[in-house]
Amino acid sequence: MVYRFIADLTLLVHLAFIVFVVAGAVVVLRYPRLAWLHLPAATWGAYIEIAGRVCPLTYLENHLRLAAGQQGYADSFIEHYLVPLIYPAGLTHDLQLWLAAIVIVVNVLLYGYLLLRRRKTRIKPP
Repeated sequence: MVYRFIADLTLLVHLAFIVFVVAGAVVVLRYPRLAWLHLPAATWGAYIEIAGRVCPLTYLENHLRLAAGQQGYADSFIEHYLVPLIYPAGLTHDLQLWLAAIVIVVNVLLYGYLLLRRRKTRIKPP
C-alpha cells in the first residue's frame, strides 16, 4: 500500500516535472529568479529526448510498483502515459527529436523575450 502510494506520487512528480520543462519559461517570465531551476530542468528534458534515454524517475516508479506487487512497464514515462493520450500511433525516436526541438525553441524564444524585457528596463532614456 505504501509503495503504491509512493509510486503514484512519483508519477505525479514526474508529470509536474515534464510540464515544468515544457512550460516553465512562462513561469520564469513572471518569476525570473526561477530561471536557475528551470534552465537545468529544460536542458535535462531536452537531453533525455534527444538521446532517446529513459528518465530515472521512470525506473524509480517501476521499482516502487514492483515492490507494491504491481506490474511495471518496459517503456518510458512518455511512451507509457502520455503517448496513448497524445500520439495513438506510438512514439518514434524522430518524434522524440521533434519534441526536444519544440522544447528548445519555445524556451529560447521565451528566454530571449525575458532578456530583451530585462534589458529595456535597465536602459532608461535620460
